[in-house]
Amino acid sequence: MDLRVFTEPQQGATYDTLLAVAKATEELAFDGFFRSDHYLKMGAVDGLPGPTDAWITLAGIARETKRIRLGTLMTAATFRLPGVLAIQVAQVDQMSGGRVELGLGAGWFEEEHKAYGIPFPKDKFARLEEQLAIVTGLWATEVGKTFSFHGKYYDLTDSPALPKPAQPKVPVLIGGHGTTRTPRLAARYADEFNMPFASIEDSERQFGRVRAAAEQAGRGADALTYSNALVACVGKDDQEVARRAAAIGREVEELKANGLAGSPAEVVDKIGRYQEIGSRRIYLQILDLHDLDHLELISSQVQSQLR
Repeated sequence: MDLRVFTEPQQGATYDTLLAVAKATEELAFDGFFRSDHYLKMGAVDGLPGPTDAWITLAGIARETKRIRLGTLMTAATFRLPGVLAIQVAQVDQMSGGRVELGLGAGWFEEEHKAYGIPFPKDKFARLEEQLAIVTGLWATEVGKTFSFHGKYYDLTDSPALPKPAQPKVPVLIGGHGTTRTPRLAARYADEFNMPFASIEDSERQFGRVRAAAEQAGRGADALTYSNALVACVGKDDQEVARRAAAIGREVEELKANGLAGSPAEVVDKIGRYQEIGSRRIYLQILDLHDLDHLELISSQVQSQLR
């Protein structure tokens, strides 16, 4: 079971704070550092000093780390044209020495689009499907050949399909709760399917849908990695758990019900139950980015028991 650190910088974080978390992620032997891709805070936080751009942030972190995987959960397809996104991700992959993964979703947070003048179309899912075809098609085109795509929303003619990522294939992550189109899209384009903030029961049902779609697409159900994203709040005792829950404005019992919260033993047990239904990777949503002792505890007393 891989453990990756997943951050939500729109809630309030500077690049320097994110870099400190990423360096701790590497030093503490976690598998990867991922971040959301949002431009507006959510909930009762001030969001200061304001948003950071996901791919600019990851470019900087790529040059400051050596081992950990880097990526997004999830980049919104509404934020960038697909050709531009393919260039950005390929360049950050080169800067990292081949450690980047692209999580790509349709986009859902209308308020952030209004706040920063980003179009928020009604037909987001169909646009996402074309984006996936274009981004993966550009990367797969042999050097010296060209790529063309003529869709309903995007039109590319004789693109040189450059630059190329450092990796032969950048892993693509698709996720979500949708019961029909999401599994179909994952089966066609994804290397990993991520189920965000879901119970063991709901995750098992959705993994089953994706596995069935992959079989139907002729890939085989085990061609994808299955993963979960869950909020983390771990403490060596009840008092520490309560302190960490209060710091992120959540209740302990709610966190235990909906995330990975409690003692290291409780969290190891719950991760084991996700593993039993086929999850092979957990993205730990870390909301207090200044509490690096939290990461140290998870590394030494949770991650150490999963290997």
